[in-house]
Amino acid sequence: MKKLLAALGFAVLAFGFDAATHDAQAQIANVNEAINKAGRQRMLSQRMAKAYLQVGQDIDADRSKKILDGSISLFDRQLVELKNFAPTPEIKNTYLNLERAWLAYKDVLVGAKPSAEAARRVMEINEEVLSLAHQGTVQLEKHSGTTQGRLVNIAGRQRMLSQRMAKFYQAINWGVAPANGVAEMDKARKEFLDGLKELESASINTQAIRDELALGRQQWVFFENALFNRGGDKKAAALNVATTSERILEVMNNATGMYEKLQGGK
Repeated sequence: MKKLLAALGFAVLAFGFDAATHDAQAQIANVNEAINKAGRQRMLSQRMAKAYLQVGQDIDADRSKKILDGSISLFDRQLVELKNFAPTPEIKNTYLNLERAWLAYKDVLVGAKPSAEAARRVMEINEEVLSLAHQGTVQLEKHSGTTQGRLVNIAGRQRMLSQRMAKFYQAINWGVAPANGVAEMDKARKEFLDGLKELESASINTQAIRDELALGRQQWVFFENALFNRGGDKKAAALNVATTSERILEVMNNATGMYEKLQGGK
């Protein structure tokens, strides 16, 4: 029964996040929206790897496959938007390089049924996509030159870190993680907590943002327990990570959107 409830919760949360991001428009209106979407590309690089690993291990495979397919489509759409918006030649070049890396990554993700051998390739190539997506986000933040732009970047990075931790967990679970997998999980955990503290202390926070961050901290407790309290049924534990990673992703995505739309932010 607990497994069923967890799976149902996973389905609802995954749908909720994807529905919230399907409002992507053909054109980006301003730099804060660009930072949000650029940061979401970082997250998607990790979420796709996580979902691929979950499909390969039959961890709520149907829902994980929908997450993978939806994330691929969203990455494609946002990449076009970001290339078109790029306000400087340097930023444009970053997105051209990201496009090349993305095509290679997508080939591995959709080329064949997930396997342990292909999963090891996914674990390698997603890092290049993440690096370029992060580079573009930082460039856009610097171009904005505002505190608001920085907070959109930080909040958006929390999304990526949540998926990065879950990715390494599922890779370790499958035996396809790199040698530094555990260390990278621990590093992402520290960075997530540091980022949450910085967001909570931001002077421009509204009450709505403070409430959303408080919810994020509550969800972090559940996610952290799923990630680091190993034991019991291995499959149920992996499903718990899948579920809680989607929940905290949705909360941090909401917070990022609030920072993006903050009126009077500087």
